[in-house]
Amino acid sequence: MATTTTTMATAKHAALRASQAALLVCDVQERFRPILCGGESAVAATRLAVRGACALDVPVVVTEQYPKALGRTVPEVRECLPDGTRTYEKLRFSMCTEDVREELRRLQVSSVLLCGVEAHVCVVQTALDLLRAGVDVHLLVDAVTSQRSLDRAVAVRRMLRAGCVPTTVEMALFEMLGEASGDTFKAISKLVREGRPSSPSEFACM
Repeated sequence: MATTTTTMATAKHAALRASQAALLVCDVQERFRPILCGGESAVAATRLAVRGACALDVPVVVTEQYPKALGRTVPEVRECLPDGTRTYEKLRFSMCTEDVREELRRLQVSSVLLCGVEAHVCVVQTALDLLRAGVDVHLLVDAVTSQRSLDRAVAVRRMLRAGCVPTTVEMALFEMLGEASGDTFKAISKLVREGRPSSPSEFACM
């Protein structure tokens, strides 16, 4: 119990720094889209997260769960990915395949921003794997969803209890930005104004 308390305290007080972070986009794929709770809002939030990460030079790691059956990453997100971004195909539910683990080691990140679907399967297993590996997980709650609102709500609560830091895409971008000056601030502000998604009532319950 003492170990769990220490881990949660450390994660909840971890500062989010662009130079030490990566954005993980978990399985935001075409076949999921029409059946997700608040799916369009989650896709819009994910697109904003990717565009913001690009503006802040935060690397992006993308996975796709069995794309032969579930399709590719939705086009609104795929078209915003930085040049050279690799998409990792997987059958394991967690994003933390050996290839992804190796990429995170290469990037030398201490924190990740996590978004994607489904919250109660692939996202929660990814979060738990990352926490066990000592990585601070900042959960983008407006860019995480499932087919059923109950599954999403329970998954989010479980991740927060495990030690994830709750945040939103806009909150995380401005936290990494740090100050209201310069061209990057102007770029992020413009992205937020143009890309801020709606907030369906289902997402209010964490």
